[in-house]
Amino acid sequence: MAATMTLAVLPQTGWAVDPAVLAAEAKRIGVASRLAPSVVAIFSRGGQGGGSGVLISPDGYALTNFHVTRGAGTFMKCGLNNGQLYDAVIVGIDPTGDVALVKLLGRDDFPHAVLGDSDTLRVGDWTFAMGNPFLLATDFQPTVTYGIVSGVHRYQYPAGTILEYTDCIQVDTSINPGNSGGPLFSAAGQLVGINGRGSFEKRGRVNSGAGYAISINQIKLFMDHLRSGRVVDHATLGATVTTREDGAVVVDGILDDSEAFRRGLREGDEIVSFGKRPVRSVNQFKNILGIYPKGWKLPLVFRRDQSRTETLLRLRGLHRASELAGPSKPKPKPGRPGQPRRPARSKTPVAKPPEKYKHLHIKKSGFANYYFNQQEQKRTLAGMSRLGDFAGASGAWVLAGKTAAGETYQLTVAGTGVGLSWKQKAYFQELKSAEPLDEPKGSGGLLYAMHMWRTFLAQRDKGFGEFYYLGSESLDGVGDRVDVVISELGNVRCRWYFDRKEARLLGFDSQRQEDVDECEVRFSGDNQSSGRHWPRTILVRSAGKVLASFGVESVTIRAETAK
Repeated sequence: MAATMTLAVLPQTGWAVDPAVLAAEAKRIGVASRLAPSVVAIFSRGGQGGGSGVLISPDGYALTNFHVTRGAGTFMKCGLNNGQLYDAVIVGIDPTGDVALVKLLGRDDFPHAVLGDSDTLRVGDWTFAMGNPFLLATDFQPTVTYGIVSGVHRYQYPAGTILEYTDCIQVDTSINPGNSGGPLFSAAGQLVGINGRGSFEKRGRVNSGAGYAISINQIKLFMDHLRSGRVVDHATLGATVTTREDGAVVVDGILDDSEAFRRGLREGDEIVSFGKRPVRSVNQFKNILGIYPKGWKLPLVFRRDQSRTETLLRLRGLHRASELAGPSKPKPKPGRPGQPRRPARSKTPVAKPPEKYKHLHIKKSGFANYYFNQQEQKRTLAGMSRLGDFAGASGAWVLAGKTAAGETYQLTVAGTGVGLSWKQKAYFQELKSAEPLDEPKGSGGLLYAMHMWRTFLAQRDKGFGEFYYLGSESLDGVGDRVDVVISELGNVRCRWYFDRKEARLLGFDSQRQEDVDECEVRFSGDNQSSGRHWPRTILVRSAGKVLASFGVESVTIRAETAK
């Protein structure tokens, strides 16, 4: 008899999904959906390449990588996930930090990301990378990847170029070619970095699990420099450091014309802190130094034997202007005798800028786009008209009063020279065919600085050979951020400081020539005379020491005597 078997069919039961998992998934989807409208797909106008970017303001400013814009040109096309393609123009570039600022055109209500604080990131935090890897986003819908922070405060050495990633963020969030310039978002949806580099060199041009993003906190320090339309540079201390056997970070080389040297730093000194951050390794020192623009002032603490010194110094530029401009084109090599010439390669035609936007780009040496510098000059100098008409004050300006120490003085600023009577001494700076002097001695050239002040008030940009908006920086290295305008006349360079809310002139630094201490002038109070606003107090410093605080009790304008 044949055996029979009966199989019972049991009801199917599924594993219950933890509600917390579903909630986390829904949150990720919601954050990615909310962020996608701010992500930019960048294409060159010739269609020969592209990358990614992220909008950071409603009027169209967007961040990307310098190496993306270098291939895209002055004007480019940018797609958003609404399916629309927008024209965009270059604003400013940072070749060292691999950052560029562009401006999308045609709207003043663009969706944009919220800037976060990259210093709050910790290893293990979740992050989103969004962008256009392999230029897949032909419909402008960004690719989204999700991963963790693998490391913070990483340093990536330059690889045959000036490009240097300092204090950057390492992630295992998948980053591939085409992600360059795109955003790295925190799990909460804040912009914490700009993706730019991956460990591709030894493994081919695919993701290897080690990607690097430029920290948004570094970019914040450069943001106004980028808005200036300039080709911006990073900073150097003018000294190199090494690690001693006991682990201390010490100076092993220093330039004797650097400000660090003038403030007393020498070989063998131990670096205790820099920029208010402790220094415990060479890598840490490089990370701190690398995030600052050229010209910033930073506090430095160093130790020699048992003596500890705290000082404030201005950082010099890391590169020459020619280095920032990029390598020059090599001259064509002549062919060998009897060798047939190769046919010339057909060149990709340069795309013309959109007719209605071509006025938004102005060429000038040292600038990516001088047009935007002009706009920042107008904004920063808007408050100068409130001071009154100084162009009509053509006579000698005579300021008199007492210093904070009770000493009487009289300062005369005329077209032919500047004089100061103070402490029973007389000082004079001739202006016609005369070199700027350090008068009074140790002031950094106060008398010539007063000539610069008069020129600035009366003539603005017309009184100088070079005149441009620099960006913003902390006043005196520790104060609030201020807008900075640069003027140059001969070898004399001045930095003019403006309050960012009121566009009020706070003071200036005047440097008679490169690598000498500046005359630092700070204004406070208001003193009205003949319809013009003068400072009530003029504080003068140089090399970290106060020369005097001049109280302005009277101002008169006298007719100058012809000589």
